[in-house]
Amino acid sequence: MKLHYLKLALLALPGIALAQVSVIDDAGQNVSLPQPARRVVSLAPHTTELVYAAGGARQIVGAVEYSDYPPEARKLPRVGDNRAFDLERIIALKPDLLVVWHYGNSEQQLQKLRQLGIPVFYSEPRKLEQVATSLERLGLLLGQQATAHQAASRYWSQVQALRQQYRAARPVKVFYQVWDKPLMTLNGQHLISDVLRLCGGENLFARMPALAPTVSLEAVLASSPEAIISAAGDSAKRDPLQAWRHFPALPAVQRGNLILLDGDKMSRLGPRIVDGASELCQKLQKVREQGPLPQ
Repeated sequence: MKLHYLKLALLALPGIALAQVSVIDDAGQNVSLPQPARRVVSLAPHTTELVYAAGGARQIVGAVEYSDYPPEARKLPRVGDNRAFDLERIIALKPDLLVVWHYGNSEQQLQKLRQLGIPVFYSEPRKLEQVATSLERLGLLLGQQATAHQAASRYWSQVQALRQQYRAARPVKVFYQVWDKPLMTLNGQHLISDVLRLCGGENLFARMPALAPTVSLEAVLASSPEAIISAAGDSAKRDPLQAWRHFPALPAVQRGNLILLDGDKMSRLGPRIVDGASELCQKLQKVREQGPLPQ
């Protein structure tokens, strides 16, 4: 596991020892604090999970809606949701660090917060390795290096075990459905695509230029996926893959490989994604055991 751009500079002041901390976030920006953060506000559910996992349970003072893991996060004061947060509530919490979702938060609102001088850590891991890196970096910003390192090491060991288990597995052609109306998927740069690779899945739309492109029904049908995968939270009241059953000649439908995963584990870019990966790998192994498609 490569951990770059981490540094700890000790500054000696008359009578007081302050530990300045500085890291590079996922946007490539330097985040420097005069001392480890004491009041953290998280602006995405996955960043809330990262902060807790990195040892910040006592320092996180606010979060957005749907920040429900770990369970104690449900008690945090709410500051809106990841698309539209309440600036006044955030300011009232007096944060000395904001942990935000690079592509999931409103850039216009984030700009207003930056103008107030509040340090911002952007989180947007694109590879499984970067989740571990994020834990280490946040641990440094929180002054919780030991806890964060343990969490990162535990997570990375699970990833490596899965990689070892499925490294020689036959590739399975997969369409990963993010949304059904309009039909959306993910390209090869997204973290979920890295999870697919880990499990021996071949993302049929990996070469699309957009991170979350819209695709046509005809394009999916022409690609003949062996499995169609989507993720939904526990509260989902409908099957987002139901419409595919109208195409019984499609290999994924013909073989019964419409796979619905736990959205909280698969769609949040935090350490629990390794649990989602484990479930996905098992599902794809069952697809693999059906044998390759007839030529």
